[in-house]
Amino acid sequence: MPEALPPTIPHAAAWAAQRWGDAPALVEHGETWSFNELWDQCRAAASALLARGIEEGDRVAIWAPNSREWIVAAVGLMTCGATLIPINTRLKGPEAGDILRRTRSRVLFTVRGFLGIDYPALLAGEDLPDLAETVLLDSEFDAFVASGKGADDPAVAEAFAALSPDFVSDMIFTSGTTGRPKGVMMTHGRVIPQIGLWIENTGLTEGEHYLIVNPFFHSFGFKMGWCASLISGAVMYPMAQFDVKEVIRHIEQDRINFLPAPPTIFQALLAELEQTPFDCSSLRGGVSGSTTVPPVLIERIRDELGIKDITTAYGMSEYTVITSCLRGDPADVIANSVGCAVPGTEVKIVNSHGQEVPCGEPGEIWARGPGAMLGYLDDPEATAETIDPDGWLHTGDVGTMDANGYVRITGRLKDMYISGGFNVYPAEVEDLMARHPAIEAVAVVGIPDERLGEVGRAFVILRSGASASEQDVIAWSRDNMANYKVPRSVVFVGEFPRNAANKVLKHELKG
Repeated sequence: MPEALPPTIPHAAAWAAQRWGDAPALVEHGETWSFNELWDQCRAAASALLARGIEEGDRVAIWAPNSREWIVAAVGLMTCGATLIPINTRLKGPEAGDILRRTRSRVLFTVRGFLGIDYPALLAGEDLPDLAETVLLDSEFDAFVASGKGADDPAVAEAFAALSPDFVSDMIFTSGTTGRPKGVMMTHGRVIPQIGLWIENTGLTEGEHYLIVNPFFHSFGFKMGWCASLISGAVMYPMAQFDVKEVIRHIEQDRINFLPAPPTIFQALLAELEQTPFDCSSLRGGVSGSTTVPPVLIERIRDELGIKDITTAYGMSEYTVITSCLRGDPADVIANSVGCAVPGTEVKIVNSHGQEVPCGEPGEIWARGPGAMLGYLDDPEATAETIDPDGWLHTGDVGTMDANGYVRITGRLKDMYISGGFNVYPAEVEDLMARHPAIEAVAVVGIPDERLGEVGRAFVILRSGASASEQDVIAWSRDNMANYKVPRSVVFVGEFPRNAANKVLKHELKG
């Protein structure tokens, strides 16, 4: 990693070309691009955008799966001073149209063939007065890039020279589980240092083969994915969609070293490993970025997949990395926490009055530091509700902090229910239940109860080949957690309803 971090994301691409030149930067569909080739493509794309009048402050959207073209389009538009609007590929036409309208996006990069979906057709009925052009990454992008004056266009050099860390780099829209999605405005100067800290903690380094399964429309795949690769010199292997067999092929054939992923992906790999062993000896590091990761899963990732440098971290769209474990931390610490505050960030746990609670007691997690968002797009009221006058970002997550400053996530404020006078945080119950040998995944909700007010109901997905009854699970829970936390009923399901950001829709489970 460079001694001094680049000031913006396009600078990261330029620095990577200068530092590693003809070394491999990206491998996709058997074709390898060097860092020089990648930066040339990005500048050529910037030239094509400048020719269309894209400039500082404009918004350009990408609604497409992971690909090298996605990266080129993103760096190209940022080189012009424009803001990236990543759109979740699971969104439908009206949802994407709403984002395009609210951001007044001028150009949209999308695809027509991903999973058989014609994305432009989904927008056919949408009123998009600011959208001047739609470019298909999977069929028109080469011609689009060639329509400019190329990588050496003086206008590109001029725009690049004008870039500032204060420019708004991107606007990721929240998943909208509690209302209309909000556009989180980030600047280059807020993003780059966060990526640098993450690289230090994970040990991602020059030449490591990084399989990026996390989607580019999310911070995990975008900022901690290809941006981190540019800064660290790692080789990117982007995946358009998760397929467990394809991930295993990459691991074996491409000797993948680094694999961050949400818990569900590690669970799928472990299930495959049980059925058909595969060579995962190249794996070194990984990160699970979910707020709740079952301790047993961390242990299995280390012991069975052999990812010795598996860590956990905690962040959100509004603050990319808040806490992180370190590679040298003991296994039980990594399994049972999301780490401590990253350098430069303050974290505290507070009660409903904003007062810090004693060590070990639950409360809302607040964070303050240079990584916090600039604010929500056109929503000063929501911004003020989230970031108080003293600069503390109210995360809405509930957790505890130990004497060493390590944080444990125990739930969401909005998920909490009260059973017999006790506060119950579903994430904590889910964390405990995930240790059951037959349980693959679990989601807990509170349902009305005449005597106790609310009680827990657990929706359970069983591991492949495993069996358990409702009585078995409840009896096991009574042996492993306080009585008020024990779910009073268990429902076995094949899958959970999820939103476009892959978060479980608990209100649908409640019915």
